[in-house]
Amino acid sequence: MNTHRVVLAPEAQEDLERLYLFSLELDATVAERALAAIENAYALLRHSPFSCRKAADGKLGPLVRELIIPFGAAGFVALFEIVDDQTVLITAVRHQRESDYH
Repeated sequence: MNTHRVVLAPEAQEDLERLYLFSLELDATVAERALAAIENAYALLRHSPFSCRKAADGKLGPLVRELIIPFGAAGFVALFEIVDDQTVLITAVRHQRESDYH
């Protein structure tokens, strides 16, 4: 079985920091758990990135997809691109209640 390397674009890293800081203001324990949930979800991308839904109903092409990350009553969504047979690039991460990626 092929294993992909998961790489975060600088913008995705900024999104994670923004989400973490927002959660940290509310509850430090929740912030840590949310970050862990996001990082644990990347395991799916290592093994089967094609199992995630196509982003924008496939209008961005078959290799741009979204990973739904459950957490509490909502969760997060990670936008990513399958770059090649070895690499998945996460380009953005947002809370499910946000209107769009930043």
